[in-house]
Amino acid sequence: MTPSRRDALLAAASLLAAGAARAADYPTRPVELVVPFAAGGGSDLLARLLGEGLAKRLGQPFIVINRPGANTNIGMLSVARAKPDGQMLLIASVGLAANPSLYTRLNFDPLAELAPITLLANSPTVLVVPPSLPVATLAEFIAYAKAHPGELNYGSYGAGSGPHLATELFMAMTGTRLVHIPYGGGGPAAVGAMTNQVQALFASVLPVLGMVRGEKLKAIAIASEHRSALLPDVPTFAESGLDYATGTWFGLLVPAQTPSAIVATLHREAVSVLREDAVRERLADQGAELVGNTPEDFRGFLRAETDRLAQVIRAAKIQLD
Repeated sequence: MTPSRRDALLAAASLLAAGAARAADYPTRPVELVVPFAAGGGSDLLARLLGEGLAKRLGQPFIVINRPGANTNIGMLSVARAKPDGQMLLIASVGLAANPSLYTRLNFDPLAELAPITLLANSPTVLVVPPSLPVATLAEFIAYAKAHPGELNYGSYGAGSGPHLATELFMAMTGTRLVHIPYGGGGPAAVGAMTNQVQALFASVLPVLGMVRGEKLKAIAIASEHRSALLPDVPTFAESGLDYATGTWFGLLVPAQTPSAIVATLHREAVSVLREDAVRERLADQGAELVGNTPEDFRGFLRAETDRLAQVIRAAKIQLD
């Protein structure tokens, strides 16, 4: 072996050893867990439960940072451009898969610049309306919307967010026309519906369950294969005569090029947190179905979801600069 070849191999081995040592010590300081939505929504709740569990397991605080704006692009970009050392994580949702098709100019590639850790949870969409809206069933809501075209507002978490695309799909299927009012997250959107600023919200169960139970919102239908044990009196869309199924999801990611040992640590510990009885019960009580799959499976899910949402966006002719 030539001296130059030997030196190159020694240098590579030294780098690998240094990387392994850093991963073994990870984390050495508080970690930021970025939520690209306002506080109070499903992503925020999940992030705080996950952060508490990771802090106990890894010995450093996991600090939730709410960074809403630009349909999650601000928060996602801050993580994508962060140093790939595991010190900044992202709780992502539908915008991660929707934004590449939604924006004509997106100055980063979410699938290329973020590395998946695990799909944390899914939550079916539920249609909620203010109690004052004079409808009690899906058929009545559709009839009312058709009788008042362009007069009813619907809330979302921003252009291209899960509720926005869910409503666009609903309008395409039913021939209704509602007006889009974007909010910064699930909490503000739910309050908007509760206070009659918007007359419809296609949301995940998490941010609206308490308001439905407190009769501050009226649940019309849920987009799942069967009724939810949390809302047993709320029929599915299929029961109500519409073959409509959609929902939101929540995933954990890091900057691309994060060392594989750190990715493995985060995956192992995040899945362990999800398996805690207290966490499972808390999220099940909020209508979330826990997943905890592998990074490879999550990457495949993201590719499929990106393709699916691209079709919805093209059909609705939604385009943002």
